Amino acid sequence: MNNWLEFIETRLNLDAEIAANLLLTLLIIIALWLIRRGILQFAFRRTADIKARYNWRKTTGYILFFLLAIFIIPIWVRNSTGLTTYLGLLSAGVAIALKDPLTNLAGWIFILWRHPFRVGDRVQIGEHAGDVIDIRIFQFSLMEIRNWVEGDQSTGRIIHVPNGAIFTSPLANYSHGFNYIWNEIPITVTFESDWEKAKSVLGEIAKKNSILPEQIDPQEKVIDEEYLIFYMHLTSTVYTRVVEHGVELTIRYLCEPRQRRGSAQLIWETVLREFSEHIDISFAYPTFRYITKTTPPWETNEL
Repeated sequence: MNNWLEFIETRLNLDAEIAANLLLTLLIIIALWLIRRGILQFAFRRTADIKARYNWRKTTGYILFFLLAIFIIPIWVRNSTGLTTYLGLLSAGVAIALKDPLTNLAGWIFILWRHPFRVGDRVQIGEHAGDVIDIRIFQFSLMEIRNWVEGDQSTGRIIHVPNGAIFTSPLANYSHGFNYIWNEIPITVTFESDWEKAKSVLGEIAKKNSILPEQIDPQEKVIDEEYLIFYMHLTSTVYTRVVEHGVELTIRYLCEPRQRRGSAQLIWETVLREFSEHIDISFAYPTFRYITKTTPPWETNEL
């Protein structure tokens, strides 16, 4: 130990007390890092689950961070007066220079405390939407969906969002509480079509492709007592209204958030097959009609 102290003092030209503090700090860091590494190796041998390994890494990382603060700060601040002065100066400087990092740190504490989302949830915060793949002290990461890709599917990009955004931007969680979303598909038939038959056909299609109430855990029907929100009707339905170029029939049904595009495709393919079997049902689309008026012979000067 003395040899290391002499080496640090001579090489770095430091005071003996500072050199001792520096050496002790390095030893604490190395010891805690080795302990964390040993714990992770032990845990990884017991489980191959990716999510469990991720949780082990994050949890031990947080514990290491707090232990470092607990053990190292007293080394450099020996008495309470010095500690008070140090914390006062530190807080004043930090409040001015590190406003955004402090806000992000407060956001991280809020995320861990209130759990507005967890790793694996699909969320939208502000204009960004995606699946939460990581939560860190200053930011969380999303596997982006939407943007130039339709149907809530992944773009392949990773978005890093500051934790402080939790305080300033609206947050929507697709996965927490009620685990399904309502999706709507508008289908328009011509005024000449038998719209009542079309509505009946669409109702059967929606029923076959929707999440049925009996498939949902009764506890999921009540989202959370904290919000006093619950659903009374979970069955699919078809709504009717008249639009410019026909009768619009809108299918409304339940699906899993990550299956919205796939379920819509399945419904559309079924609709195309079913409507092709009924000659009295036709899709409507914007059209133009030209009417030509001919002049009767008796209104001309020709004999």
